[in-house]
Amino acid sequence: MIDRLLTDLNVATMNPASTGLGIMANAAIAIDRGRIAWVGPEANLPPVMRNAARHDGLDGRWVTPGLIDCHTHLVFAGDRSSEFERRIAGESYADIAKSGGGIASTVKATAAANEEELVAAAIPRAEALMAEGVTTIEVKSGYGVKTNAELTQLRAARALGSKLNVDIEPTLLALHVAPRGESRAAFVERVCVEMIPQAATEGLATSVDAFLETIAFKAPEVETVFAAAKACGLKVKLHADQLSDGGGAALAARFGALSADHLEFTSAEGASAMAAAGTVAVMLPGAFLMLGETKRPPVAIMREAGCAFAVASDLNPGSSPISSLRLSATLACVLFGLTVEEVWLGMTRNAAKALGRSDIGMVREGMRADLAVWSVQTLAEVVAKVGDRPLHMRIWNGQ
Repeated sequence: MIDRLLTDLNVATMNPASTGLGIMANAAIAIDRGRIAWVGPEANLPPVMRNAARHDGLDGRWVTPGLIDCHTHLVFAGDRSSEFERRIAGESYADIAKSGGGIASTVKATAAANEEELVAAAIPRAEALMAEGVTTIEVKSGYGVKTNAELTQLRAARALGSKLNVDIEPTLLALHVAPRGESRAAFVERVCVEMIPQAATEGLATSVDAFLETIAFKAPEVETVFAAAKACGLKVKLHADQLSDGGGAALAARFGALSADHLEFTSAEGASAMAAAGTVAVMLPGAFLMLGETKRPPVAIMREAGCAFAVASDLNPGSSPISSLRLSATLACVLFGLTVEEVWLGMTRNAAKALGRSDIGMVREGMRADLAVWSVQTLAEVVAKVGDRPLHMRIWNGQ
């Protein structure tokens, strides 16, 4: 017996053992205790599975893995809409940051909010992603700076997952913005001996992230923090090469990072290093669009090197206030030249890899039953059409 049976469907399994998106027509999916018990042609469905407690006939709709947003900053306080006006008037992101705006302004607002306020503010943002079929959301800290404030952000992220039917993957963005009134060396030391160990001990984060950039942190600082993260058993990922080629892609690869994200200025050497290390290249076209950037990530070079692409919203209050993974996928195609197949893999199987998750991102026996059901004729419609609502049903943990 099984708990739930889905029939009369087309499925994109995203199984790497198949070509492309692993498409099966006229298929069925059996779910048992939150896991996929069987998937295959409906004609081959084992008779013992036909009498499910719940049977959903899907009238030929498409089923994919639940979408995964593998890079967000959705737990924060405050608003930075005024910076949008400043940018379109000609100020650069770096200039706004130097004047006390940017990330620093969100740090100030977030520090003044308590956990309950942060959760309440984050719920609508998470629900907007969920309404598009997202079943797993990575959530970074990075707006706390002080240890207690960073841990409060991570606790808010954990609480968000307990209130909504969505998986939260928490990331300690340990190096995001340098604190005022404290030397950089002292701050990096505090991150290594206090912030990272506490986050690891309390189980508040699965990964540690950093922002390697001319307006943020330097390579030796990132290396020190990554070594501390590894010592505490945490995985690492990196904001890399967004505004300049700081060698971020190669540094991420050297530490076996799950992902390197942004990558507009990544070199061919960096791309090759990422491919060799299995580090996922996470494309964030929302920030590219909103900051008015013109230097596109070297997608062709990364593709030739063999990098796996993921696509994420980068939902944050300043550079990418976009709570739509579908729109991010559309922009990745239009602005960066990714194919529809690449962005579908980038919102599912490769996004799971960017989080170090092997139990989601595919429709395969034994995987979590996180699924999205679409009322479309082809999966290209989900990416090509902006503003419509093709999601028919979202299944999280089998429900």
